[in-house]
Amino acid sequence: MPKLIIIIISAVLVNNFVLMRFLGICPFLGVSKRVSTAAGMSGAVLFVMTMASVVTWLIYHYVLVPFGLTYLQTVSFILVIASLVQLVELGLQKISPALYKALGIFLPLITTNCAVLGVSVLNIQKEFTLIETTIFGAGAAIGFGVAMVLFSGLRERIDLCDTPIPFRGTAIGLVTAGLLSLAFMGFTGLVKL
Repeated sequence: MPKLIIIIISAVLVNNFVLMRFLGICPFLGVSKRVSTAAGMSGAVLFVMTMASVVTWLIYHYVLVPFGLTYLQTVSFILVIASLVQLVELGLQKISPALYKALGIFLPLITTNCAVLGVSVLNIQKEFTLIETTIFGAGAAIGFGVAMVLFSGLRERIDLCDTPIPFRGTAIGLVTAGLLSLAFMGFTGLVKL
């Protein structure tokens, strides 16, 4: 049980995929203009990342390794992620058309989100069990969501401020992301995994 707690804390705070590993920057910068959109994207990533972690672990251990097909790891992982993203897209189209429209092109880009693939690959490299894989996938997705919502909240506040002309738009967004990343570096050394 303590190892699972360490895995969660590590994935959410210490080794945050966006702010410490710098994976998944595209949706982080693209969908973070409003807290509501960032929360919707975070929910989609939570589902995809957790399910992809579980399914890719099962495929790796019960198909690729027994049949000597480990060289197909990346291709098979991307296929699983793409299938899960399609599932999320269809679900959002039916359940919340407004959120589906707000996420736009960034929803299908979860398929190529390197954070999702990175979690799946790290699960194999760290030789996690199925339960540890599930916890790590969910923790990484929660960390992604925390970073997205914090960043989008900051961006909403900055939009209300009188920002100097050279810093408006992307420039202040990148400066803010850098400062948020520096803040998360304060968690370094909290746990060792």
